[in-house]
Amino acid sequence: MTGQSLARRFFLLAALWSTLSLVVAGFVLIAVYRDFVERSFDDRLTVHMKTLVGALAAQADAGGSFRVPDDLGEARFELPLSGWYWVVRRVGDERVVVASPSLIGEILRLPSDEGVPVSRGRVASAYVAGPDQKRLRVLERTVDFDGASEFRLAVAGNTGELEADVAGFRWRAIAVLALVGLGSVASALFQVRLALAPLERMRRALARIRSGDADRFDDDMPTEIAPLAHELDALIETNREAMERARTHVGNLAHALKTPLSVLVNEARSSDQSLARHVIEQTDLMREHVQHHLDRARIAAQRRVIGVVTDLDPVIERLVRAMRRIHADKGVAIETRIAPGLRFRGEREDLEEALGNLVDNACKWCASRVVVTAEPETGADGAPHRLILTVEDDGPGLDPDSRPEALKRGRRLDETVPGSGLGLSIVDETARLYGGAFELDASSLGGLCCRLHLPAL
Repeated sequence: MTGQSLARRFFLLAALWSTLSLVVAGFVLIAVYRDFVERSFDDRLTVHMKTLVGALAAQADAGGSFRVPDDLGEARFELPLSGWYWVVRRVGDERVVVASPSLIGEILRLPSDEGVPVSRGRVASAYVAGPDQKRLRVLERTVDFDGASEFRLAVAGNTGELEADVAGFRWRAIAVLALVGLGSVASALFQVRLALAPLERMRRALARIRSGDADRFDDDMPTEIAPLAHELDALIETNREAMERARTHVGNLAHALKTPLSVLVNEARSSDQSLARHVIEQTDLMREHVQHHLDRARIAAQRRVIGVVTDLDPVIERLVRAMRRIHADKGVAIETRIAPGLRFRGEREDLEEALGNLVDNACKWCASRVVVTAEPETGADGAPHRLILTVEDDGPGLDPDSRPEALKRGRRLDETVPGSGLGLSIVDETARLYGGAFELDASSLGGLCCRLHLPAL
């Protein structure tokens, strides 16, 4: 999934939403569980406080003196600095009247000492640091035992158990939510791929149409993209019809011009006058220009037609066999190096004309050897975007200053070699019309290297 991929966007949005939802849910669950554990801990301390109040009420006297109760149901109240304490203070002077043996004379801070308001009938709670700096949960209330004095009763418990319980739940919740998150991400990935699978089918169908393996989209496209497929089918069909009309018009124009030119040539050949010779020369030039511009119009129209593809192997092999027969008297050795599976995005006739001119020109100028190479020019995605066709010979070659002249239409650098001087210019024009390029260079064989770039599929 690339940066501009719809699948990537949908997946990232789904993954982001799942992650945020699970993180928020985790915080909420842990907070709710902590509140539950804290209330349970407070209930436990409340039970101890009620037991303490009952034990002290049974021994209260008018002087407000108390002794340590025998049993409050928690053995840790007897153990020194165990983290479990209770204390009774007199309201007013805050003097400790009686305290649990576990305090061993240490001072226990109360919620009222931390600024928490405490009133009769109401239990205040707070977290404080204990005598040994352990974190304590303290409940405090005001009690009047003898009707004359009020006392502050506080019961404290070590929050280590509470924190351990919450921490255990926290890690279990994180593990479970992480598994749920991974499942959600995997599910989102599956859903995105499943939902966008028709678009991938559509892409493959379009690739088959471009390669010439199909001429229209499948009819079983999903409802949401079926109208798009139908519109593309209509566009392709309109393109084909426009191409056929263009071909028909080109043929009609060629036929309409052919007859008048033939009449002029026949009439001129019946006369020996110099004017007749000029007419013949000019009509031949007119035929050449008409054919040239008709070919350009045909190629320009063909480039815009989807599904026109030519396999490279059979064209080159057939062309090489023909050139071997044509130049058999010279004994030219033509070697081919063709990468398998190459396809030209264009008409077979245009490829044959361009490559035929190059191979024929190389056979004329070579000493004994011609090498034809075809290889792909890949793009950033690794797919072949262009073909690189190279024709090399071991002839005299061309110096760098003469190469631009050789590409000019009708330009012949050596009048002793038969030809019209149109071959290389035709190749150059064909390459440009297909959006490619044509260049001349020195060959490793010692002669000329002709390199032709054409669109590939």
